[in-house]
Amino acid sequence: MTTDADGDPKAVWDTTRSFLDDRSDAESALEGLLETDAAHDTWTFDDLELDSGTFGELVSQGIVEKVDGEYRVADREAIEAALAGESIEVDDEGKTGLFSELDLSLDVDPRAMAGLAGALVFLFVMRITQYRSVFRGDDVVSPGNDPYMYRYWMNELLAVSSDPTNLEVIANMPSRAGGTRPLSHAFNWWFAAILGGDQWAVDMVAAWLPVVATLALGVVVYKLAVVVTRDVRVGIASVVLLAVAPVHAVYTGVGFIEHRLHQYLWLGVTLLTLAWLAMDIQTRAEGGDQRSAVLGHLRSPMTWLVAGVLGLSLGISAHLWGGSALMFIPLAAYIGLRAVVDAREGISPTLANLPVLVGVAVGAAISVWLHTNWEWHAGFVAYTPVLVFAGALAVLALGEVWRRWQLHPVGLVATEGALAGIGLYLFRRIRPEDWIELRGRMDDLFLRERYTESVSLFTFDYGVIFGPLIQLGVGFYLGMAVFAWVALLAYRHYEPGWLLLVVYTGFWLVIATIQVRFAAQLIVPLSVLGGIGFVYLLSAVDIARDPTVFRDEDPTGAVADGGRRSSISVPGGTKVSYLLVIGVLVCGFGLIYVPSLTSQITYTDAEYEANQAIQEFEQDVDREYPENFVLNEWPRNRMQNYHVNGESDFYSFADDNYNDFVSGTSPDESYTDFGDRVGYVVVSERGESVPSGTTQEQLLNVLGAGEQGLAHYKLLTVDDDHTIAAFAMVPGATIEGETGANESVTVSTEVTVDERTLEYERTVESDEDGNFAVTVPYSGEYTTGDETVTVTETDVVDGETVSLGD
Repeated sequence: MTTDADGDPKAVWDTTRSFLDDRSDAESALEGLLETDAAHDTWTFDDLELDSGTFGELVSQGIVEKVDGEYRVADREAIEAALAGESIEVDDEGKTGLFSELDLSLDVDPRAMAGLAGALVFLFVMRITQYRSVFRGDDVVSPGNDPYMYRYWMNELLAVSSDPTNLEVIANMPSRAGGTRPLSHAFNWWFAAILGGDQWAVDMVAAWLPVVATLALGVVVYKLAVVVTRDVRVGIASVVLLAVAPVHAVYTGVGFIEHRLHQYLWLGVTLLTLAWLAMDIQTRAEGGDQRSAVLGHLRSPMTWLVAGVLGLSLGISAHLWGGSALMFIPLAAYIGLRAVVDAREGISPTLANLPVLVGVAVGAAISVWLHTNWEWHAGFVAYTPVLVFAGALAVLALGEVWRRWQLHPVGLVATEGALAGIGLYLFRRIRPEDWIELRGRMDDLFLRERYTESVSLFTFDYGVIFGPLIQLGVGFYLGMAVFAWVALLAYRHYEPGWLLLVVYTGFWLVIATIQVRFAAQLIVPLSVLGGIGFVYLLSAVDIARDPTVFRDEDPTGAVADGGRRSSISVPGGTKVSYLLVIGVLVCGFGLIYVPSLTSQITYTDAEYEANQAIQEFEQDVDREYPENFVLNEWPRNRMQNYHVNGESDFYSFADDNYNDFVSGTSPDESYTDFGDRVGYVVVSERGESVPSGTTQEQLLNVLGAGEQGLAHYKLLTVDDDHTIAAFAMVPGATIEGETGANESVTVSTEVTVDERTLEYERTVESDEDGNFAVTVPYSGEYTTGDETVTVTETDVVDGETVSLGD
């Protein structure tokens, strides 16, 4: 390395940074300077394509120095670091070892950091578009139905203990919590316990953990992009595309507490660790001895630290949700294809992938330990990492055979496919019970039919091509264009980093084609590819330089923690306008559909007010569950019950009974049939014509009042448009009296609900002795003929009898 006259690389770095800040053409001038310097030991002014003024400035500032009548750069590494937005590291004995090799820190270029900060702020804003629908007074009203199951289990586990160090709580979770999503519940409980363990803590975790986890994922995606592309601009663009992916925003918006926020984050961590391991060995192998590169990779302490993080990530991923086995399919495919490309390149597959193998082993150990000691998850899911580890050993051994005998790689791919088929067959024969459970779990994942998230990403409802635009934005097609290019690159050359993104993107694309909800996993690797396309689009209109991966120069640098990273230049003049226009074009669909799609799963003012009315009534009557169960449509059932009675683990009763209830014709008979199982009913508009005489029509349109009111349905609230109405189911007060034999008797009163006055009447016939009895659900003064009777709220709630004339 050359140095300036004072032997101070830091001074050269400072001067270069000042030169970059002062001149708009500085980057192109310095890049040309470095190209010339790389081609010659020393050179003359005529070798450069610079004007004399710029060259004189470079010499006067010490960036270029004169040697024996010719010139050379004063410190190449310092200039490259300044161009890349990196700090200059001066050799020092105390800075060797693990931390000198660590490249999981963020770049220190202020402009790059400002760009990342801006992208993260944008990501934050796109995840809180429904803030007002979630934060309502003192309540946190999570969107959707399933988040209330997770909130329920937070409350249940905190009721056992709010001490975050008391691991017995999660070690002895009920099977309902520990059987499918144990670690998601454990994480949620732990964060709530850290915040104090009260209801406020539960509400804050429910509201903000999805957003915080998504911001963490944004940082991971940025780093993943920079590790693979060596271009901070791609990293920032990747975060922007993640921000405007509507399907991801739906599942990670404010208040949407679920397993998905954990799943997406640890998927990102898995990709980042695999990418670092792939890029480190790739860059060590370029331009040097391959065996030395592999040995250097294995001798690096950083390699084993990253392998350990990979193992932790895999062990965690195995216990986050019911479909955790899916997370290991692309991993297995990647290891199998890595063995192929390593063998083709003449690199030992076993040695090159030993850190990955160790990571899988660590993940398998964690997964199995949690299953055997804490009885977490189903056995076949917990042992999935073990199967991947065994399969990895087999394919890497095959790779060694292919490398030593220099066989055609297609044969290895075919052999690996056959091996996978044999493995599945043996699993089915040896573990038939696990196979049946696996089939059931897969059916549950892929054969759902009545959920909006179960349609294909390419649904015909949106003309095939518009489905990805609505769910993922323009970034989908930018990413797919780059996907095709990097897939070809990985096929033709030794590019394990691109291979990783191709495998994961391809896998989740296939799964999202089956069900659109998996498009949220797809966007994690696809955002990096889309980020490359975004930067390339800007370069095509001369707003930015080409992405590093599209240049003729080496796109990767020297090692995974080194090399040229393209920093950010701020365009001036009309280019700013062009940048904004292209940004709107790329992000426009997301800016429209993120608020639109997320609003579809939030609760309306009318739904919230119905819940408030029920809570107020429940506070007065104080019934025990299930006497205070709220019956409504199943997609909203958990929300209503969580806020009223705290029981939101299941919605099966509502799912089984609500449709039959509202399509029936005898609401009061339904009251008798339900007995003490239902305390409240919320009836909502169904978007279809309502047959006359049905319970839906009697409750939502007539409000249980009119000339033939209902006996057991007390209206608590109804919105102005009659789209939703809430009723308390009460025994009712029975009014008794005497009149002529077999005569019709009408009792009536006026009822005021939400400043709306209703005429409530009921007509019955007296018996042969002239006695009559009529049950009413409202308190107040009732009249029949010339007589009146007063019914109290206690009479209504307790089912008391009131005699006419008392």
